[in-house]
Amino acid sequence: MLLAIDVGNTQTVVGLYDGESLSEHWRTASVRSQTADELAVELHGLLAVRGRTFADISATVASSGVPQLAEALRETAWSHFGHEALIVGPGVRTGLELRVDNPHEVGADRVANCVAALALQPGPLVVVDFGTAINFDAVSADGAFVGGAIAPGLEVAVNALGERAARLFRIELKAPEHAIGRNTAENMQSGAILGYAGLVDGLVRRFAAELGGDVGVIATGGLAAVVTPHCETVDRVEPWLTLEGLRLIWERNRV
Repeated sequence: MLLAIDVGNTQTVVGLYDGESLSEHWRTASVRSQTADELAVELHGLLAVRGRTFADISATVASSGVPQLAEALRETAWSHFGHEALIVGPGVRTGLELRVDNPHEVGADRVANCVAALALQPGPLVVVDFGTAINFDAVSADGAFVGGAIAPGLEVAVNALGERAARLFRIELKAPEHAIGRNTAENMQSGAILGYAGLVDGLVRRFAAELGGDVGVIATGGLAAVVTPHCETVDRVEPWLTLEGLRLIWERNRV
């Protein structure tokens, strides 16, 4: 079975594929200082609760926005699984043209998202990934990554507001009944959920104009389900889009 791992700045998403089918999936907190042995213990525990073992893993593919954890992934795959992990980065065949000023700047998770999105439908596309940051990825009609935008993530913004404003506080991330809040918590929820929905719609519409008209819009990421019901431009939500992109990239690099 294929182990697919997407390491983000805040969360790590892990999936176990049986062929093309995602059999198991988990979300855990990313720990920047985690060693290969600590990572192995964590993966062992995740697998064990689903009745799986290291012996079930025949290959590993990963993307990592945290360089030190990429090295830990390599060591874990080699020492505990007995194979070399495919870490998505320069030199790995993805099938996606990066039509930008510096292709090496494009995060592996963004590449994986675009690869998976194009497998679902042709371009032009906009992929919105709700993570520590919100990534907006633009894919041209001929299937090339042509750039995008990065905005502060919803949790980052809300937490910063609670920390920096003396009379404000952390809130539950859910939409209020009305845009006009009747108390401080509702005010903040409106600004966060409905405000970010407006941010998404505004950027998607600008992207669509620059891409030449109608675009497909796919959202993913941990908070996509919270914000996208209030968006007017998002066509579909694919929670495991990055994992699917990693699987497709692994397929394209099989010897």
